[in-house]
Formats: sequence, structure tokens, C-alpha cells
Amino acid sequence: MSQRQDRVNELLRREVSAVIGKDYEWPGLLVTVIEVDITQDFKEARVWMSILGGMAQPVLDKLNRDHGRIQSKIMKRVVLKTTPILQFRHDSSAERGVSMVNLLEEVDKLPKALDEVEPLT
Repeated sequence: MSQRQDRVNELLRREVSAVIGKDYEWPGLLVTVIEVDITQDFKEARVWMSILGGMAQPVLDKLNRDHGRIQSKIMKRVVLKTTPILQFRHDSSAERGVSMVNLLEEVDKLPKALDEVEPLT
């Protein structure tokens, strides 16, 4: 990936996050823009979202329906030759991390084997 793509990815991540944070509200959910992956021709961008606290699909459906409005707001803030078409996707890595930590905590609560006792001589 080129440095330009990296810079555009980070710029889009910040701007998409700002627009979503300002214009949308999901009570009881934590919605975060994790990463943006723009194609090499800069025409499409996949926006990876972390959604904790409930069902992710309704949030993704709403964002994908409103992608044109989000794009137009970003176009006013970011000067690019063409504004990429945004596709919102779910990134479940945070949920997997939380479940892994919970699983490790459960394992830690299990009874432990006794240390080897040295035989008496």
C-alpha cells in the first residue's frame, strides 16, 4: 500500500468517524470506526465498524442506506479528485477479544493442580 493510500485511509477514518459521531445516535451501543481501506483507484472505500452492545446489522444497514449523505458531508471536508463510495462492514475483532478475555478469566477460576510435593527422605 502506498503512503498516499495510508494517508487517505487515516483521513477518511477520522472524517467518517466525525460525521457518524455527530449525525447518528444509537442508544446503548458503542459504534466506532476502526479502519478504512480504500481501493487503489480511490473509487471505493470499505469502512470497518466495531459495534458493541447489541446487534450490528441494523446499524450497518442504516449506514449503508445513508452512505450518499455521509459521502457528501465528507466531500465538503476532504478535497479529493473523486469521493470514494463508502461500504460499511462489521469488524468483530473487538468482540472476539472480549470473549477471549472472558474465557481466560473463567479458566483462571478453575481449580488448580497442586504443586508437586517433594518426597520425605
